[in-house]
Amino acid sequence: MSASLPIKGHVFTIVGGASLVGSATAEHLLAEGAAEVRVVDNFAFAGEGAIAHLLGNPRLKVVRADVMRLPELLAATKGSDGVLHLAALMTLNMDRDAWTGLDVNIRGVQNGLEAARVNGVKKFVFASSNAVYGYGPGIKGELVEGTPFHSAGAPPAAILYGATKIIGEQLCRDYYRKHGLDYVVLRYSTVYGERQHYRAANALYIIETYDAVRAGRPPKVFGDGSETKHFVYVGDLARANAAAFSSGATDVAVNTSGPEPISTLELVRLVTDIAGGGPEPEFEGETPGKVRLTSGGAFEIVHKEAGRAIGWEPKVGMREGLTRLIQWLEAERAKNAA
Repeated sequence: MSASLPIKGHVFTIVGGASLVGSATAEHLLAEGAAEVRVVDNFAFAGEGAIAHLLGNPRLKVVRADVMRLPELLAATKGSDGVLHLAALMTLNMDRDAWTGLDVNIRGVQNGLEAARVNGVKKFVFASSNAVYGYGPGIKGELVEGTPFHSAGAPPAAILYGATKIIGEQLCRDYYRKHGLDYVVLRYSTVYGERQHYRAANALYIIETYDAVRAGRPPKVFGDGSETKHFVYVGDLARANAAAFSSGATDVAVNTSGPEPISTLELVRLVTDIAGGGPEPEFEGETPGKVRLTSGGAFEIVHKEAGRAIGWEPKVGMREGLTRLIQWLEAERAKNAA
């Protein structure tokens, strides 16, 4: 029996759908001819604005439900062919509330899988993270799917977040082996793009840099600026999510990263250039108590396996993606000021 689930004519549920990735994926699935796309969210982080542009589509259904309440997930996923599980607390929120973060990121995934099993869902796609490789000065070189978790020197919240993603992946494997539930794990790099939120430490750095340049202040660069980040544009991730469903892949975990990594200093200079110029960056040390995800060196999250397993590769480079994000930010601010 094939694990392939074509998009056209099928019903998809996005758990945690009122989000950056969720809204882009819902839009993509609708454009590809999905019979129905259900956006399931408890709206704890607002999120209404993320899906506002989709609300007129008759094939979109918005369901208010909580991943911690299994009966609500059972009802929300009934009749679904595919489930994309995005709901999670990220590092910044894990730092503020580890109790809720552990519940949502572990028990919430278990509830999502159980609902999928009970309702006979054909395929489950789990949004994991490059956090499964850990953080800190030991993260260098090429990060591939077999790279082990490294926690030395990283903030506790970052380690906890990465550990919850590892557990989520293993829960998917457990349901596949015990119940035959086909699944694909996508290990997202840091996501950025239109409808950007303020909850991801690395993506937030883009907006903080742009806001500083726009206000005529020097953007901040930590250390010497050589630390590496690897981002992925949200539209590319929407395609990856769809490819995970439509491909024949199952029981796999693959990296989904952008075309190439970028250093902190390169990122700041690129944002400044797109913004039309501004002050030279200001180099500074660590801020005590601030959760900041660092690599401590140069690394690349290799996405070749995603090409082999699900036929996906990124298309949008940092300049193009950042230009789209900044244009969206300016449009939103102009709209709010009107």
